[in-house]
Amino acid sequence: QAQLVESGGDLVQAGGSLRLSCTASGSSASITTMAWYRQAPGKQREWVADITIIGGAANYADSVKGRFTISRDNAKNTMSLQMNSLQPADTSVYYCKATDRWTGAEYWGQGTQVTVSS
Repeated sequence: QAQLVESGGDLVQAGGSLRLSCTASGSSASITTMAWYRQAPGKQREWVADITIIGGAANYADSVKGRFTISRDNAKNTMSLQMNSLQPADTSVYYCKATDRWTGAEYWGQGTQVTVSS
């Protein structure tokens, strides 16, 4: 199994930036794709962005395209999310997810809180 730990969440003013990180350990060598999701109070968890471990192909939700950038550092088993031009609507708990290439199993981190004040 892989274990994921997110970090970097904070309180920031609208228009500001934050960088989230997700560090994988355990059976991280079998991960094929990593992704960021977020969940605001009273709302369903939504996909934000994902990236392939091999090749680094990235995809973004329309709501964050052009503002957020996902990246990965395979040598450090980390994935990051650079968030710029943050808006109050971005306020959520952000979760990291990893998918195993052989079993399809999904692993989740515990989440990190991002709060954007207006």
